[in-house]
Amino acid sequence: MSTIKKLSVTLSSLALAVIAPVALAQTYTLNVSTSQVADDPMYKGLLEFKKNVEARSGGRIAVKTFPASQLGSDEDIVEQIKAGAGVALVTDGARLEPYTKEFGILTAPYVVKSAADMRKFTTSAIFETWVKKLHDTGGFQVFSFNWYQGERHLVTNKPITKPADLAGIRMRTPGAPLWLETVRGLGATPTPMPWAEAYSALQLKAIDAVEVQLPSIWGSRLYEVTKYVTKTRHIQLVTGLVGSAAWFDKLPKDLQTIVREESLKAGDYATKITNDNLATYEKDIKAKGMVVTEIDPAAFMASTKGVYDKFGYVELRKQIDDIVAK
Repeated sequence: MSTIKKLSVTLSSLALAVIAPVALAQTYTLNVSTSQVADDPMYKGLLEFKKNVEARSGGRIAVKTFPASQLGSDEDIVEQIKAGAGVALVTDGARLEPYTKEFGILTAPYVVKSAADMRKFTTSAIFETWVKKLHDTGGFQVFSFNWYQGERHLVTNKPITKPADLAGIRMRTPGAPLWLETVRGLGATPTPMPWAEAYSALQLKAIDAVEVQLPSIWGSRLYEVTKYVTKTRHIQLVTGLVGSAAWFDKLPKDLQTIVREESLKAGDYATKITNDNLATYEKDIKAKGMVVTEIDPAAFMASTKGVYDKFGYVELRKQIDDIVAK
């Protein structure tokens, strides 16, 4: 064999040796969903998550993002996750409560005063035991639980100052039991439905009201079909990015670490956008004609207190209080 041919064979062998490991590297796909629109801070957080996971994993994880319930309702996505699909969802604790009871308290009325308080708890050792329990018994993997969507308020077509004012008002709520009981505690009649249907239901008068955070009032154009916002602040809506335990467990350890670390960073990123823009959202919906009213929430705090007894959350609330106070 000539020297040139030998050199050609050697170079080809070296090229194959370099390419082969790359070609054989396992790749994974994750579809991530939110019910919020593309301009919402949660979706912007998902774009940040996608960018950083794909870059840090060297393309071994491909992340596809879907706003505005494009993959289906949150309830549908939860079922897909439980079945082991490569799907993740920005979701609240109440939707996870049927699988691990402790998670419900994260969406209980007046459980914390701020997003910072909730983040302190959801990065604690106690919370990590809940994450493991949800993984082992429910089939879900929490990537992080620090995606802050804002304070929940009452959105109605008549002024509200106390729970009695909501008597007979049909208020949209997610279908989770804790949400239903919270809306009853507020004084309204809970009407479960996916968020994507809320606007048309208000427009058609199938419901009378919703309870939701400022970014969603703006993003879903609720100023077109409602008039009043009563700032009850009954829930600090901190949500989590949650995927399938079966999908997550197939990842090598280094990729598992990347997913969880980048979810935490992206959640903080989305939270900052939320906090930086809350005043703007309020100004914008006022400019569209909405009346925003500050109230003393004491009556609503008292009327929703029974949620803790009904769901057995009295001791859990003390645990959260203790961690937040440290």
